[in-house]
Amino acid sequence: MTRSEMLFTEAARFIPGGVNSPVRAFGSVGETPRFIASAKGAYMTDVDGNTYLDFVGSWGPMILGHSHPVILEAVQEACREGLSFGAATEREVEMAELICSLVPSIDMVRMVNSGTEAVMSAIRVARGFTGRSKIVKFAGCYHGHSDSMLVKAGSGVMTAGIPDSAGVPAGCTQDTLTAVYNDLESVKELFQACGSEIAAVIVEPVAANMGVVLPEKGFLEGLRRVCDEYGALLIFDEVITGFRLSLSGAQGYFGVRPDLTTFGKIIGGGMPVGAYGGRREVMELIAPSGPVYQAGTLSGNPVAMAAGLAGLRLLRDTPGFYEDLNQKADRFFEGMKDALAEAGKPWQLNHIGSLGCIFFTKGPVSNYAQAKTSDTKAFAEYFSFMLRQGIYLAPSQFEAMFLSAAMTDGELEGVLESFKNYLKESQF
Repeated sequence: MTRSEMLFTEAARFIPGGVNSPVRAFGSVGETPRFIASAKGAYMTDVDGNTYLDFVGSWGPMILGHSHPVILEAVQEACREGLSFGAATEREVEMAELICSLVPSIDMVRMVNSGTEAVMSAIRVARGFTGRSKIVKFAGCYHGHSDSMLVKAGSGVMTAGIPDSAGVPAGCTQDTLTAVYNDLESVKELFQACGSEIAAVIVEPVAANMGVVLPEKGFLEGLRRVCDEYGALLIFDEVITGFRLSLSGAQGYFGVRPDLTTFGKIIGGGMPVGAYGGRREVMELIAPSGPVYQAGTLSGNPVAMAAGLAGLRLLRDTPGFYEDLNQKADRFFEGMKDALAEAGKPWQLNHIGSLGCIFFTKGPVSNYAQAKTSDTKAFAEYFSFMLRQGIYLAPSQFEAMFLSAAMTDGELEGVLESFKNYLKESQF
C-alpha cells in the first residue's frame, strides 16, 4: 500500500469522503487521491516521491508556477510581522488600489476569504442596490456553495451527479432562475416573464466548471444589453478567469464591462482569498458605508495580501507575460486537436488562453447539456494513463486544464507525445 493510500484510508475516518473539497476526490476516475508533499515551478511531488507536471495549479492561481521566489519572500516577510490582526493594514489599501487600477469596471473593492463568499456578497449588494430578489444564473456554471447558487451547478456537484444539494431549503432557491449558457433567448424569456423582479445576472464569462465552454460571439454583449434594458446588474464571476486570460480578466479580453465582479485564487498568490468589486454607487451600499451588511475577521489577511500583491505586480510588470503564455497554450492545445484528428477520434477540445478541456463526446460543446454527453469512463481511462506518465490533471471530466508560465515548450511537447500514445492505446 502506498503512503497516499494509507493517508486516504486514515483521512476517511475523520474527514467526510477523506477530502476537504469534493474536487480533490478521485472516485470518478477510479483512483486514490495523491497526497501532495511539495511543489515547485511546474511540478508537484506526492508523499510517495512521485513527481507530476501539474495542470491543476491549485485550480488556477499558480499561473506563475508553484513556490515563486518573489511570492515566497513576500509571504515570509509578512509572517514575521504577524499572521492576523483583525484590523486595517496598509497592504489592504495597496491591494484595493492595484485591483481598481487593473480592472476598469471596478471603482471600489471589498476583500473576502473565498470565491463562494465573494459571490454570496455580490448577490446581496446587487439585491440591495436594485431592491429586487431574483437572480439569473446558467446551468453548469459554478459560483460556490452558497445555498442560492446550488441550482444546476457545475464543478464537483456535476462530477458527483448531484444537480442540487441536500440541506438547501426550497425557499433559498426560489428566487434563482436558470438559463442556458450561450442561449441569449433563454435569458430574454426570463426577463420577459419577470424582468422587474430580477436583480442581476451572474455568469462565468468563460464557463470553466462544466469543462471549459467559451462564450459564443455576441453572448456576453447580449447579456449586457438585456441587463441595461431591464435595470438589472451584470455580475461576472471571474474567480477562474480573473488575471488569467488577461491583466484585466475576461472582461478585458472580451471588452464587456460588468457592474460587479468576483475574484479569488490568483489575487491571493495561492493563499485563501476572495474579493468583489464594481461601480462606486453600488459598492458604497456595503457596510459600514451603507445598509448592506457583510463582514469578515480574516478578510484582507496581511499574509494573503502580501502574496497577492507580489503575484499581481509580477503579472503587471513582466513584459509580454500574457502574450507569451497564451501563445504557448495555443500551440499546446492545437497540438492536442491535431493529434485527435490524426487518430480519427471525434472528441472535442475547447480552449482559450491558458485554459482548456477535452470532452469525450462527438459533438461541439457550448452548454451544460452538451457537456453532459461526455463519456466519463473514457475520461477516467485518459486520466489514469496520463497520471502514470507523471501528468497531473483534474480528476474530473468537467474541470479545466490550467497551464502555467513555469511550463516549458519542451515539457508540453512531452505531454503531447504521451497524449498521442494514449490515443493509440485507448479502448474508446
